[in-house]
Parts: sequence; structure tokens; C-alpha cells
Amino acid sequence: MEKLAHTQYPIHPLLRQRFSTLAFAGDRPVETDKIGSLLEAARWASSCFNEQPWRFLIATKADPVAYGKMLDCLVETNQAWAKNAYILMISVGKSNFTRNDNPNPYGMYDVGQALGNLTIQAESMGLRVRQMGGFDKEKARTVYQIPTGFEPAAAVAIGYPGDPTTLPEALREREEGPRSRKPLTEITFTQTWGHSYF
Repeated sequence: MEKLAHTQYPIHPLLRQRFSTLAFAGDRPVETDKIGSLLEAARWASSCFNEQPWRFLIATKADPVAYGKMLDCLVETNQAWAKNAYILMISVGKSNFTRNDNPNPYGMYDVGQALGNLTIQAESMGLRVRQMGGFDKEKARTVYQIPTGFEPAAAVAIGYPGDPTTLPEALREREEGPRSRKPLTEITFTQTWGHSYF
């Protein structure tokens, strides 16, 4: 399914077509080399002092035990649709700089940039990505033995797009509904806060 963004100004087609799907093709595996490309794209994101604070916990349907373990970290409402994604991930950010052990206030920002890279790489290969905050961070910390100094950031579902008609009605309405964004006049300022750039 395609849901192109209606933009005020031209943007790259991959950005225009990207959306966070709820419908994944549960029976279609993602090839190992494509998984490698996704993670390579994330690896080459920019970061403060080149700290590269991102870490990724990964499970695929190729290993049902590992997949079930990660799926169980998601909240129940997300499990309902995420169970069809071939790949589940939990992104994690390192809290302090390696260079001096001072707090890194940009660490989670950088993790987000890495996931942004991964998302656009996914779109270029015909895959879809949905990131979510709906997961149990403390459970993930315990289950995966995430060490002190690292914080779970977001859970991620990745796979080939599926048929929206397979979703429950409420989710199908969300999937097929229109996309929207705040206008540029509401999010860009100049001179003083609230004074729109446009």
C-alpha cells in the first residue's frame, strides 16, 4: 500500500513514501544481506564526537524463541500487529561518552538519527519500519541483561509491507487513514519563538 505524503515543498521520494505501517507480510522473510544493509545504514549515522552511542538488540522469525522473547517485551496492543513483522529490534543508547565518561546529552538524539538512516535504507529496499515507545523498558533491561550506562530507546518492527485488510478494523482504519503533519508555519520560527519563518 502506498500513502504518499502531500508536501508543501518537494522532498526526496523515499521520504515522501515512508510511513509507519501496521500491516506486515508475516510470512515473507527479510533476506540476510538486507538486514546487513539496514544495520550498516544505521552504523554510518552521524553522532556527537563520533561517539556512535547506538546499540541494537535484534530478533527475526528465523529464530522463534528469540523472536518470542522480544515480542513479549512489547505492550499487548503492539504485539497484536508487530507479531507479523519479520524483524523486531530494541534500540539502546549509551548514556555517557566513552572518551571521558561525562553524560552524553545527545546520545538518544544520535540513536534516533541512526534509526532514521535505517528507516530510509529500508524504504529503498521495499521494506517498512515502525518505531514504537510501547514496550516494557525494564523488562527488556532484565531479559537482555542491558548493563548500567545503557538505556532502552525504542522498539522497532521491520518487514515487507502486508495487506491492510488482514488487520483488525480499528487498526485497518489507522493504516488506511490520511497522513498529516503540522504546517511549517507552526514548527519553524525566526527572530522570536512563535514568529513563523514562513
